[in-house]
Amino acid sequence: MNYKQYLIKKDLPIKDAMKKIDSTKPKILFVTENEKLIGALTDGDVRRYLLSGGKVDDPVEKACNKKPKRVAHSLDEAISLLDKNFIAIPILDQDGNLRDIYTGNRTKSSKKKKIDIPVVINAGGKGTRLDPFTKILPKPLIPVGDLPIIEHIMRRYEEAGCKDFHIIVNYKKELIKSYFKEIEKEYCIHWADENEPLGTGGGLSLLKNKLKDTFFFICCDSLILTDYSEIVEFHKKNKNDITMICARKKVVIPYGIVNEDKDVLTSIEEKPEFSFLTNTAMYLIEPSVLKDMKKNTRIDFPDFIKEEKEKGKKIGVYTVDEDDWLDMGQMSELEKMRIRLYGE
Repeated sequence: MNYKQYLIKKDLPIKDAMKKIDSTKPKILFVTENEKLIGALTDGDVRRYLLSGGKVDDPVEKACNKKPKRVAHSLDEAISLLDKNFIAIPILDQDGNLRDIYTGNRTKSSKKKKIDIPVVINAGGKGTRLDPFTKILPKPLIPVGDLPIIEHIMRRYEEAGCKDFHIIVNYKKELIKSYFKEIEKEYCIHWADENEPLGTGGGLSLLKNKLKDTFFFICCDSLILTDYSEIVEFHKKNKNDITMICARKKVVIPYGIVNEDKDVLTSIEEKPEFSFLTNTAMYLIEPSVLKDMKKNTRIDFPDFIKEEKEKGKKIGVYTVDEDDWLDMGQMSELEKMRIRLYGE
């Protein structure tokens, strides 16, 4: 990564900086003068400055945060400082000159480690969010570009080194099985047939005593574009029983939010931005937790996680970037996914 793409001069008009923020990932810029770091600039900094009476033609020096909370003096230090609340860490030399910017996985040059652990895919649902297409085809076979949803998912795991797939099926299961009979593949598929709908988690009870190692579990509409080996490493290092893979989402309320107390105005927030973690329906699981699964009993997996936590099991959360999660279960998202996977 060329870190200079994130640099702007202190006299750049705010309106020009706003355009550049929209075109960068992560969405942050650093204001410099003669290689010296003056401050950091995000959408939030711009919004606060404009709400205080600033103008879009003003120089960015007036709007930037002149005291970034985290800076580093080496790559190792930057790696240790980066977390879900800090999306980029500037790296300074001994003289305070900006020499690099660390943004996480995008700057790592090391090859991804290969993993070979089982993958369980819940492909038994009716896919009502993709109605009316799922009245004809089961959700796993809905195409995104040249491939059906399920094959996009499996290829991602196959690229990571996984070769052992367990697929839970119910709705239009014979169509799904027939599809895989017709294609060439280098991985192994084991089928688990639900006789009745068992929710997003209950189908795992069909795999009791069949899974001996740590395994991935994912619903057939979620594609995560990240390094799966790092998820495994995180899971093992923290000795989790279940690791949830969650995406950080940001939502801007397109209205001014008014707060009051006993009919008296207390504050006004103009188009506030909220950040939260959302469940991607991808998990890494220890086989021991399957002992608590009641056979042929309907349960959604988030509810099972709650039960396991109450029993004292360790539930970890691995956070991925919002842009690394493709929710393939919504019709409005399918074209976006096709563009993301295949380009324009």
